[in-house]
Amino acid sequence: MNWIKFWLAALLVYLAYLAMTFIIHNLILGGYYMKSDVQSALRPEEEINKFFWLRFVTMAVFAFFFTFIFTKGYERKGVMEGVRFGIYIAIFTFFVTSFEQFIIYPIPYAVVGYWIIAGLVQSVIMGIIAALVYKPKAA
Repeated sequence: MNWIKFWLAALLVYLAYLAMTFIIHNLILGGYYMKSDVQSALRPEEEINKFFWLRFVTMAVFAFFFTFIFTKGYERKGVMEGVRFGIYIAIFTFFVTSFEQFIIYPIPYAVVGYWIIAGLVQSVIMGIIAALVYKPKAA
């Protein structure tokens, strides 16, 4: 394993994950989350803010393992390998966890769809980043 490229890819995946999460959940879905049927399923904002630091930790863990698993199965197939990996991870994580949240908490069904689509977009972009950064030097 090329550890320098691994750590660089992991860092860039982490930063992309942070940025996309902010864009998706604050700028795009922020207004939707204010609807009363969605608000009733969420913690109060003060409570969310109290635990917000934990998001940085969980996202770092996700970025590390996302990149680690990608590099362990790396096949030198370029950007499309990153796209394919991103789709697999989105189904494995975002699809499953979004429906699990729906089953457990009274979130509207539409939120599940938004989270799955957002997770797919994020995972594919992160897969592309991992593929571009971890690629071998040209011969």
